[in-house]
Amino acid sequence: MQRDNVLSMLGIAAKAGKIKSGEFSTEKAVKSGYAYLVVISGDASENTKKRFYNMTEFYHVPCYEYKDKEALGGCIGKQFRATLAVTDENLAKAVEDKLKMIKTE
Repeated sequence: MQRDNVLSMLGIAAKAGKIKSGEFSTEKAVKSGYAYLVVISGDASENTKKRFYNMTEFYHVPCYEYKDKEALGGCIGKQFRATLAVTDENLAKAVEDKLKMIKTE
């Protein structure tokens, strides 16, 4: 199995205390201007995806769909997570670069 660079970067961000996870915390981070990147699990409800896509577009925060709730939660040492926000600009940029590379493969 290939190492997942995106999940590894999210894990590093979590260890650094730069992740807000769960819908409530993610929304709060976006609306208060602390979020530099939002990741939504692929198996989140359509309602959740729509809400976060609209919110991140309004607040000009990059937003990506990636993996599933179990993978997103697991990489940050939690259980299932439908959404998470990266609250450090440099870490967010690093994760976003990895996400863009996957999209172009």
